[in-house]
Amino acid sequence: MMTLLRLVFEFFKTGLFSIGGGLATLPFLYEMSDHTGWFTHTDIADMIAVSESTPGAIGINMATYAGYKTSGILGGFCATVGLAMPSIIIILIVAHFLNKFRDSRYVARAFYGLRPASIAMISAAGISVVKITMFNLPAFEASHSITDFFSWKAWILGILIFIGEKKLKWHPIVFIAIAAAAGIVFHFAQ
Repeated sequence: MMTLLRLVFEFFKTGLFSIGGGLATLPFLYEMSDHTGWFTHTDIADMIAVSESTPGAIGINMATYAGYKTSGILGGFCATVGLAMPSIIIILIVAHFLNKFRDSRYVARAFYGLRPASIAMISAAGISVVKITMFNLPAFEASHSITDFFSWKAWILGILIFIGEKKLKWHPIVFIAIAAAAGIVFHFAQ
């Protein structure tokens, strides 16, 4: 029961302060991973992959995944409610006072500061995901060989998907399916 309450609390904090959308939850998830041990940084990379390839908001999907991984279905529910609750509360308050806030220069100035902060948080989270996905630091630290530093299959797949997306203009689902299939093939090829 305490774990479920803590899930609500931790994800409530995340929902309250992760301004900028779902990817802005990543720094909070990394911090949560470090302090609770509920999931690893590698699990977060998996959460991103699952959340990006399933319908719905990425932040909600990641909260549900993290909660489920921590405490099953009830944990997924508690984490999702915790993450969504601050937005619901804030939206209700803002909607109530919308006409009063609409022309406020203080609100405009606050958003002027919040935009770069959101970008910085999303960028920091993105760099963490690149580090986990594209580099194999444990293997490099063990061998000190540059060939072990890079996750070559991830680099090749990432570059091919990037070029394919820019040149072919296919729907993102096609690239998600291709990446999933490649992951399965890479796993069995080991």
